[in-house]
Amino acid sequence: MFVLQALGSNGSGQLGIGHKEDVSTPEPVLLPFSHTNPCQRLKQLAAGGNHTLLLFQSGDLLWSGDDTTGACGPVNSTTSTDQHESPSQPPPPRFRPVNLTSLPSGSKPFLVAATWTATVVVTSDPSAHHANRVYTFGTGTKGELGLGPATIHTPLPTLVRDFPPPGTQITDISSCMGHVVAVLSNGEAWGWGNGRKGQLGEPATHAVFSPRRIEGVGFRVIKAVCGREFTVLFGPPESGDMIVMGSDKWGVRSQAPSTSSPSGGVAGWKEAGAGWGSVIVLKHNGALLGWGRDDHGQLPRGDLGPVKHIAVGSEHALALTEGNELIAWGWGEHGNCGPIRNGKGEKGECNRIATATQGMDITVIGAGCATTWIAFEKQT
Repeated sequence: MFVLQALGSNGSGQLGIGHKEDVSTPEPVLLPFSHTNPCQRLKQLAAGGNHTLLLFQSGDLLWSGDDTTGACGPVNSTTSTDQHESPSQPPPPRFRPVNLTSLPSGSKPFLVAATWTATVVVTSDPSAHHANRVYTFGTGTKGELGLGPATIHTPLPTLVRDFPPPGTQITDISSCMGHVVAVLSNGEAWGWGNGRKGQLGEPATHAVFSPRRIEGVGFRVIKAVCGREFTVLFGPPESGDMIVMGSDKWGVRSQAPSTSSPSGGVAGWKEAGAGWGSVIVLKHNGALLGWGRDDHGQLPRGDLGPVKHIAVGSEHALALTEGNELIAWGWGEHGNCGPIRNGKGEKGECNRIATATQGMDITVIGAGCATTWIAFEKQT
């Protein structure tokens, strides 16, 4: 059995819980019936400004939220209503399949990312000539679609041509409000979108309309995370290699740990995430490392105990502890950190918002733009 719950900002129905009110306690997400069976496993969650994508291991891709930007794909009578809904009435916000009929036969999504008003899907392709492809849809005036300067809006999933380079595959993809970074199997990082602060490398450019290789990294890139106007690239965990590019607002570059720091830098990293102005790293020993913006307690506190997974949203973060408790901290004005708290008491405060229940484990956690997501699966 699979159950997904959500809380937080919901003004566009991006939580998919049947209404458009913010909630500060987890509520069940409404999924197509087939996605509640034990064969469906949630692989990845991507959250834009007001839309959310759910990618399942099966390759099924679902959406909920604001579809007016095109970031939810083509929306018509078959995707907006079903046999139990009246076409004359707006359907209740819930998750529905993304219309991917424009993709080649046999293609399946296996990675997804979202900017504020756009969606990026990396697909596997059975063709012998393409190991994977990138499709984008939505709106992006600064190159977020990667489709060239002539295309800044399309609801139709559209192929990003001539990318990735021949002989390479995309192994990781990250995004924030206005830019996207893809990591390739050859250790290179490529990006597109807003690059005016140098978050896509040099030269700093207001808009990068097509994928561009990020130069001067100096190591093999394994992972990328994107903040509002910065990008962090990580090398292999054992190396501790890391570079922060872009704006230094909130000290995201100048405060970044070095390998000689008491914490050992990011060597031994397991997972990493970025908010709009902060970076959080989970190490294999269960310890958390954070730097950057902390005016609303966005950085982790030292009393969580061993952690096994993290998720980082716009201005809040989540940690799933070894004790199977989900802890939230940061800016929770929309209820995304649990019951709404007094702003003066936010810094340093952590909320337990969920715990594994009898027979059910927390298997996936997600954090978006003031949204929080919790997936439960039946213990095997």
